[in-house]
Amino acid sequence: MLTGPIINSVATLAGSIIGATMGNKIPERLRLALPLTFGAASMALGINSVIKVSMLPPVILALLVGSALGELLKIEKGIEWAAIRVNGPIQKIFPRSNAEEDPQAFLQNFVAVLVLFSASGTGIFGALNEGITHDPTVLISKAMLDFFTSAIFATSLGFIVATTVIPQFIILCGLYLLAGVILPMTTPQLIADFSACGGIIMFVTGFRITGIKKFPIANMLPALLLVMIFSHYWRLLFH
Repeated sequence: MLTGPIINSVATLAGSIIGATMGNKIPERLRLALPLTFGAASMALGINSVIKVSMLPPVILALLVGSALGELLKIEKGIEWAAIRVNGPIQKIFPRSNAEEDPQAFLQNFVAVLVLFSASGTGIFGALNEGITHDPTVLISKAMLDFFTSAIFATSLGFIVATTVIPQFIILCGLYLLAGVILPMTTPQLIADFSACGGIIMFVTGFRITGIKKFPIANMLPALLLVMIFSHYWRLLFH
């Protein structure tokens, strides 16, 4: 049973609908202050994953190569392009008087929450873990954070936040179903390095959510596909 992916996705969808519907009724001080808390939570989750790293060099190498690939493929630009195209029809159907007016701020926040919901180390690990142990605890915990995060960001971004549920559900379900194939081929050390890589991306996502620095987090995502490979061969070469 896909308990964790379903609960996490439903929580994100419910939060985004509530936030977009009740945006005008939520005090502005909450809409401005809570993203700082969400950013801090993302940083804390990232740090918690990074400190479990087994070998740092292959993780750094994966981030460097993955980020370079992401920049060449223009992943973030592609997400921004899709967000603009999708947001137009959504705004016509559900016009928002308090929708984010600054296009750059809109894109920055949308990409940040998309990565936080769909590609966080916590979500990936939680889906893989549930696929093997059938314990949905990690994803249920993430669902609580995603519910409030989606609600607050939907007050300014509108109903487009609800579209993040699609990639989130597909990724979490895919990892859950593939867990039986993926995890037997890994070791605890590889999983630790994978989690550390995702943790670094979550940490800089916190910087982006809080508005401190606009890290190109979507362009860093290919690192998650490379880190286990690099970690494996690093051990073969240097150990």
